[in-house]
Amino acid sequence: MTVANLLNNLQQLGEQLEGEFHVDSMTRGIYSTDASVYQETPLAVATPKTDSDIQKLIRLAHRIDVGIIPRTAGTSLAGQVVGSGIVVDVSRHFTKILEVNADEKWVRVQPGVIRDELNLVLREYGLLFGPETSTSNRAMIGGMVGNNSCGSNSIVYGSTREHVMELHGFLSDGSRASFGELGVEEFEEKCNPADESFEASIYRGIRDLLGQSH
Repeated sequence: MTVANLLNNLQQLGEQLEGEFHVDSMTRGIYSTDASVYQETPLAVATPKTDSDIQKLIRLAHRIDVGIIPRTAGTSLAGQVVGSGIVVDVSRHFTKILEVNADEKWVRVQPGVIRDELNLVLREYGLLFGPETSTSNRAMIGGMVGNNSCGSNSIVYGSTREHVMELHGFLSDGSRASFGELGVEEFEEKCNPADESFEASIYRGIRDLLGQSH
């Protein structure tokens, strides 16, 4: 793809989003770093407002063969959220605590919820989200899930993945998917050969890989 075509694709996408889309050098420069020592200027920066925005971003990236870099607070120390692709910052609009179930002791949140602010809400219910990073007053749940954050008290609270029941997100073709614990029958249902979805093909691929390990 030529540079002109690439810029045209990016411009068209920016016009379709409800959120913001930036290709200017200043914004790209701001997002070229995180809390690490690494630096790389992204192709563009998006701050999506809706799930539809995220789907459009993923589908464009897939079409023009560019990476998507999900980002929340950017507190990572190993350069996880810097790169040459499209940075998708969900820390601005995806910040809601959607549901608290005190009886079953779980909470449903968007990825831009700050860990300590979540616990301020959970305190009213006598609950605590245990994994704690040194940056817990600004680190967000989406980044904690992506990094499997734990912290200095992990021997007590464990890591983030031990506290995740289910994840809802999007695959690389923009389709929706949910991930959680599956029984044998549920896994086989996900592998249904009649299901032509991308998600089903992933599960069938996993099944084939596991079968080869025996």
